[in-house]
Amino acid sequence: MTTLISLKHINKFYSKQQVLNDINLDVKAGQILGLVGPNGAGKTTCLHALLGLTKYDGDINVLGNDPRKNRSKMLENVAYISDVAVLPKWLSAEKAIAYMQTIHPQFDPEKAATFLGKTNIPLDEPVKSLSKGMVTQLHLALVLAIDAKILVLDEPTLGLDILTRRQFYNHLLEDFYDETKCIIVTTHQIEEIEHILTDVAFIRDGELVLNDSVDAMRQHYQVLTVSNDEVGQVDELKPLYSNSIMGLTSMLLDKPITDEWAQRGKVTTPTLADIFVGIMSQEKTA
Repeated sequence: MTTLISLKHINKFYSKQQVLNDINLDVKAGQILGLVGPNGAGKTTCLHALLGLTKYDGDINVLGNDPRKNRSKMLENVAYISDVAVLPKWLSAEKAIAYMQTIHPQFDPEKAATFLGKTNIPLDEPVKSLSKGMVTQLHLALVLAIDAKILVLDEPTLGLDILTRRQFYNHLLEDFYDETKCIIVTTHQIEEIEHILTDVAFIRDGELVLNDSVDAMRQHYQVLTVSNDEVGQVDELKPLYSNSIMGLTSMLLDKPITDEWAQRGKVTTPTLADIFVGIMSQEKTA
């Protein structure tokens, strides 16, 4: 697969505080990468670096462009949705579509109209009369209608109800994504996007602590659930994380489970949220 984005040894300081620490990450065509971490982990700063929105140390290549030197050319094939939708209060949806046609050569007004047709947003009403959720949907429609090679989403569905969030991700897969493009989406709620991801990178305190395909992660980790009576004997397995509820304890393991233990409990494939909690629960090594 063709590499569309490459970050090599990226470091970022705000005053004396290091917020990105030696980030190395490649994103290839066809990948939908989830950059997942708690609030303040460095997700947005990492995105701002690759978009050329902040200074950094290291090397970034986006579609053959250095964001610090060729940002305008790079943005011809990169679309970005931030976690806050900001649009002029006087702007209507129809005026926004007309404006986008004049400023972006890759903008498709028909795609924008199709997306908006699935909402209850009136085309002639100004932004100031729309709800927060409607403003977010309008913003999404304008950006997703850009025929870009790379789509960067920073907590894109904040302010949307669960039904609209699901509709957004379905629209993302059906009307934007194909194997020649890539998507990076940040979130601290991995359960919401797990079903669309091909790859995941966990970030904590500015460091990537895990970066792998979703398939590989699900094969590597397992969950063993046993009765609480068995827990004392299971300690030898050294689970990454355990949770007890209603007389049962579930443990995340990063090692093969023997037939003996499989017979004494239940073995299941963990969710990405399970793996995230397990990894983030580990003490940081010096």
